Amino acid sequence: MQQQFHVEGMSCEHCVRAVTRAVQQLDAQAAVQVDLKAATVTVNSTQPRPRIAEAIREEGYSVAP
Repeated sequence: MQQQFHVEGMSCEHCVRAVTRAVQQLDAQAAVQVDLKAATVTVNSTQPRPRIAEAIREEGYSVAP
């Protein structure tokens, strides 16, 4: 299932890797696309939205509801 998140605080490739790694620790098969300019993260995963959002928050980023 494809889900999109508005994520504040991402500014570089390190941020992209951190967010991608956090999501893929929940679901190794997850496809993650990060758009730094738009501040969005698009995830294709079977994991529920709240779990993905929490994983991103644990990396230090703000996730809009």
